Amino acid sequence: MSVIDFNEVCLTRGGRQILGPINWRVDEGQRWVILGPNGAGKTSLIAIAATLIHPTKGQARVLDELLGRVDVFELRHRIGLSSAALTDRIPPDECALDVVMTASWAVTGRWQEVYDLWDESRALGMLSLFGVSQNKDQKFGSMSEGERKRIQIARALMPDPELLILDEPAAGLDLGAREDLLTRLSGLAIDPAAPTSLLVTHHVEEIPSGTTHALLLRDGGVVASGPISEVLTSANISQAFGLTINLTHENGRWFARAI
Repeated sequence: MSVIDFNEVCLTRGGRQILGPINWRVDEGQRWVILGPNGAGKTSLIAIAATLIHPTKGQARVLDELLGRVDVFELRHRIGLSSAALTDRIPPDECALDVVMTASWAVTGRWQEVYDLWDESRALGMLSLFGVSQNKDQKFGSMSEGERKRIQIARALMPDPELLILDEPAAGLDLGAREDLLTRLSGLAIDPAAPTSLLVTHHVEEIPSGTTHALLLRDGGVVASGPISEVLTSANISQAFGLTINLTHENGRWFARAI
C-alpha cells in the first residue's frame, strides 16, 4: 500500500506557487526524513500529508485515499501528528495522561469523552515508551520543552496510527534532551511494528538512526528523493542549503560542516 502518493502536487498562496510540482511516493514501513532550509516548503508538504490542507493542483493520495474525495476527519484518525501548532492547542492545565488519551477522540482538552481502562493503560504505555510516565499527573504547561515534545509524540502514537508525522521534534531542545529523544526515536524507527513515519528537520544531526529514506527540498521543489544513503550526499545537501557543506556519516548518525 502506498502511504503517500503525490502526483504533480502544487500549492499556491496569494497568487504565488510556494510548493511544487512534487512527485513523491512513500510506501508502508518506510521511515522518511524531510530536510531543507527555511522557506523550502516542508511545512506545506507536511500539512498536505497530514490532510490539514488540500493541494491547489495535482493529486494527493494519503493512505490510499484521494484528497478531495474522502472525509478527511475520518482519515485523520489514522494519522499521528506532533507539531508546534498542535502544542499551542493543548490546554496548559491538562495533565499529561489526558493529553495523550484525548488523541483517541482526535481532540485537545478533555471534556465529556468516555475512556476505559484500555485507554488509560495504552496512554501510560506510550508515556513510558518516551520516558515521561512519571509526569502523568503533571500539567502540560508546567513541563520542560523536552517533556512536552516527548508527551506529544506519545499522544501521536496513542491511536495506533498508520502514518506518524513528526514536525521538528527536536527543535528547541538542549543537547541532553535532544540525544535522549533521538535514542527513543531510533528505537521506534527500527521497530517493524511501528507506523510508517515522516520526520521534518533543518539539521542532519537530528536524523534518528534507522531512517530509511530522505527528501530534500529547496524553494518548494525537490532536490533529491529516495533511499537515504543515495540522497544524503555533500553535493545534494550543498545544493539544498545553498552552501558548500561536507556531510559525514558515523555510527548511524549524520554530521554537516560548512567548507
